[in-house]
Amino acid sequence: MAEGYELPLLLFAGFRSFIDELHAELAAQGHPDVRPAHGFALQAVGRDGVTAGELGRRLGVSKQAAGKTVERLERLGYVERADDPDDGRRKLVRLTPRGSDALARSAVIFGRLRARWVEALGAQRVDALEADLRAMAPGGGGLRLDAAGWFGS
Repeated sequence: MAEGYELPLLLFAGFRSFIDELHAELAAQGHPDVRPAHGFALQAVGRDGVTAGELGRRLGVSKQAAGKTVERLERLGYVERADDPDDGRRKLVRLTPRGSDALARSAVIFGRLRARWVEALGAQRVDALEADLRAMAPGGGGLRLDAAGWFGS
């Protein structure tokens, strides 16, 4: 029987293998400066954009930490700040074409990486693994973007 500490470490190792391969491929495809935390932030910005405060809530970090992430991503050309059309006092953080490209490429790469797992383990086992992880995840298995903030706390 496995020791209790092995399960979370194996789950993390699987996650890490996905993320490391993703970033190696992204770098080869013109995005060498994207880091794992950036991916969470870009996902949290989404298609419609967010305020820095909302970005912080989605990532589980302070508004100040979210602001620093926005500054980094802005310098790298992945996001921009724009006036909120619904409230002129607020600024929205939005994806630039470069940010959208990084997310689109990530989706394709994640699909290929998952397909490799399916090839190695079989579709039924991967589907069952995903279903089991959803069942064990808090809140009904919804996908969360606050992992980067959680690791940093």
